[in-house]
Amino acid sequence: MTAAERRGSERIVVGVDGSPSSGAALRWAVRQADLTGAHVHAVIAWSIPVTYGPMPVPRLWTDWSGIARSTLEESLRATLGDRAGDVKAEVVEGGAALVLLEAARDADLVVVGSRGHGGFVGLLLGSVAQHVTTHARCPVVVVHDREES
Repeated sequence: MTAAERRGSERIVVGVDGSPSSGAALRWAVRQADLTGAHVHAVIAWSIPVTYGPMPVPRLWTDWSGIARSTLEESLRATLGDRAGDVKAEVVEGGAALVLLEAARDADLVVVGSRGHGGFVGLLLGSVAQHVTTHARCPVVVVHDREES
């Protein structure tokens, strides 16, 4: 397949969790898609929080998937405005790193945010970003939100 034939079939997966760094990653992914003609696939993962000891009853009826979907939709709207509809959005149950790796299995690029803590610690990757960069089968871009670093 030539580069011209491939243009428009590329897929960029971006992890979204509602944080400023994931918003920065989403903006970066959309700009890259604009340059390359790729499609953006935004993914948010959710899981039922693990607790030790008695679990308060209201947690049993919490709509974790619905909360994740709302977070994803709000992140897309807040970050992309009218362009939010240009992005394929997906909510998947599971751990964030594993969900992103599975979504990026046949992707051309995966983009994640990194939650630095400023100073020297800000040079380190978050656990999800580190896991994805170590195990992805495609190139990975880690985006730091300038306000967080």
